[in-house]
Amino acid sequence: MEKNLGIYDRVGRLILGIVLLYLAFFMVENTILKALAIIIGVISLVESNIAWCGLYRLLGINTHGGKMR
Repeated sequence: MEKNLGIYDRVGRLILGIVLLYLAFFMVENTILKALAIIIGVISLVESNIAWCGLYRLLGINTHGGKMR
């Protein structure tokens, strides 16, 4: 996996993941919304840490600055 997320994307996903997990565990009462917030929050945190996004790969987007293969 070649990195395709730049620093601003990574920071944005990190913040989004933290906010969604906070909302899921402390604010949301609806079970479906809670599950969605947890899933999207975890995915955002993982993508932020590994600097790779599958959707960006499919769309050919690269904000990392390196060349796509």
